[in-house]
Amino acid sequence: MKFLHVGDLHLGKSLSNFDLIEDQRYILDQILHIAEEESIDGVLIAGDVYDKSIPSEAATKLLDYFLMKLAKKEIKVFMVSGNHDSDDRLNYGSTLFASNQIFISAVFDGTLHKQSFADGDTEIDIYMLPFVKASQVRHYFPEEDIESYEDAVRTIIRNTPIDKKNKNILVAHQFVSGKGEDPALAGSEGIGTQSVGMVEKIGYDCFDDFDYVALGHIHSPQRVGRDEVRYSGSPLKYSLNEAKNEKSVPLITVSAEERIKTELVPLKPLRDMRHIKGMMKELLDQKNVKAPEDFIYATLTDEDMINDVMGVFQQIYPNTVRIDYDNSHTREIEQVDISRIAENKSFPELIGDFYRLMYGCEISEEEMDVMRAAAREAGVINEAG
Repeated sequence: MKFLHVGDLHLGKSLSNFDLIEDQRYILDQILHIAEEESIDGVLIAGDVYDKSIPSEAATKLLDYFLMKLAKKEIKVFMVSGNHDSDDRLNYGSTLFASNQIFISAVFDGTLHKQSFADGDTEIDIYMLPFVKASQVRHYFPEEDIESYEDAVRTIIRNTPIDKKNKNILVAHQFVSGKGEDPALAGSEGIGTQSVGMVEKIGYDCFDDFDYVALGHIHSPQRVGRDEVRYSGSPLKYSLNEAKNEKSVPLITVSAEERIKTELVPLKPLRDMRHIKGMMKELLDQKNVKAPEDFIYATLTDEDMINDVMGVFQQIYPNTVRIDYDNSHTREIEQVDISRIAENKSFPELIGDFYRLMYGCEISEEEMDVMRAAAREAGVINEAG
């Protein structure tokens, strides 16, 4: 049997002010095409289906479109919730969906649910673990010592009968790390030393009983600890850190005789994300412009600040997301000891120092009045400040 492993769709997500619904539909159509070309039996969807707990109408319609297309092709779906999803919203209609072989596990109810299938001599059990917290699991196993996310996951698996004669696949959404090695982040998950998106790390050896673990939560595609424990990554680039990454979807082949095989099938976006750097005149020269519809992050090396730089840039690259500078002024700012900059200085002195660092000249009285008004509104200074 063959499966596609996807995750972190984040339907309804935007990139700065740019709506990504069209881009997301394009990439889902590509996944549907791969499913048809490869005669896929099932799709594993490893959480963060939506970008927000209360998804937009466009996002819910897009998920409905994707699931119905799969159902019409008689492709099974195994979907779990992620930390961005609303459990109840994703779980709505799950009983009705199951009649069309769309299996959803969005709310942990004390049981690690599974679906079992046979293909000739191959017996496959697919387990679905929605995103869980220690407090949720503790409610169902009060006699267990559950303090962390890892304790919670280990408790669930330990209390689940797993037939090791079968091929066992787990779909899960957690922050899983290897031995002494954290997964490479994409930059759009949320960052912490022990957690990502407020989700604590758990060791990949929690999943030793499974032949393949389809993970969601980290947006960069990668294996964790062993080839069969894998993040599919998000199907689209959602941060500048991913500009040089190549997106893909894992194609999983399951047979009774062999270990599960994994092949990464490339995905090509409607609009790519690129980082370009140089003098503005050079970057906007027509002979240097390529794929102008791409999402662009630009770093300008011009020494002087350019008026309405975004407006000028978007005349050539309409989907410019962000522009920053790398010049002598910005490099000087990087050397400033921030911990000492505010010592014994008034608000006007601080603003004046910052303005000189940024622009190489003195701030005007009119501009200072604007900064004072903004600071009062924010509560940074009082009326007499």
